[in-house]
Amino acid sequence: MIVRHTFTPLNNNRLSNLCGPTDAHLRTIEVGLQVGIAHRHEQFKIDGPKAKAQRALELLQALYALADRPIFEETVQLMMAGDAAMPASVEGAQNLTTRRADLKARTPVQAHYLDSIASHDISFGIGPAGTGKTYLAVACAVDALERSAVQRIVLTRPAVEAGERLGFLPGDLSQKVDPYLRPLYDALYDLMGYEKVQKAFERNALEIAPLAFMRGRTLNNAFVILDEAQNTSAEQMKMFLTRIGFGAKAVITGDISQVDLPKGQLSGLVDAERVLRRVKGISFTRFTSADVVRHPLVARIVDAYDAQGSAARRGLAAED
Repeated sequence: MIVRHTFTPLNNNRLSNLCGPTDAHLRTIEVGLQVGIAHRHEQFKIDGPKAKAQRALELLQALYALADRPIFEETVQLMMAGDAAMPASVEGAQNLTTRRADLKARTPVQAHYLDSIASHDISFGIGPAGTGKTYLAVACAVDALERSAVQRIVLTRPAVEAGERLGFLPGDLSQKVDPYLRPLYDALYDLMGYEKVQKAFERNALEIAPLAFMRGRTLNNAFVILDEAQNTSAEQMKMFLTRIGFGAKAVITGDISQVDLPKGQLSGLVDAERVLRRVKGISFTRFTSADVVRHPLVARIVDAYDAQGSAARRGLAAED
């Protein structure tokens, strides 16, 4: 199917921003939506399956509305990942108090996730990489700290080695563990700024530590995030969940397709979803490749691996 559209009145500056340097934005949309886009000045022609050609047109129209200034490649990719009719965020999504004034949910599942975190003391976010599980959880924690809803933020990960040996890293324990926890630092720096993060550490309003350091503690008036929870054992997950004290909120995130535990060991995240599914006060949010807000290829990579896993499971079932 071929869809034609003319942007009027003619505005060469907007058209230039829409297309990007050497038509880079158009090429991104072509690859992401598997359509062909040709244009001559303000006249555009989109060639592809009906649904995809229509979506490409809607995306171009939404981008044109933003084209009074240069458009970043990230913006194009994020809009392709979500709904082209809603370029900035999901309508009605809550605002969070962070350094990122533009931070909002970009998919309906992300919006549900934020609502669940706000309304539950313990929330689980389960799904593939790139869906914003950890970043949004950290944003909620920063928002709670800025509003004085909690006194501190505690971020933790299980120290499971994903093929690399931490023991061979140079330095003391802190220096060995810091690179492993680097994604959490990166999110904090982005959401709070470097100086504010350092000051929060100094006044003990911010703590990042391996999961093993949580044993024996009670965390009151804190926003606690357990990241990479698929690499906890069932015992570790129970230990973490029972650390929660008064005035505390906990978010557990993980991707059950990337478990680095020894073969045959049950993931604590899988076990928790089974055991706690019907417990009042606990929410579970499931993300899919449709919620990926990274490069469009990430969603297709996730789908490819999921398809391979499904085929392998069908093969095992046939053998049985």
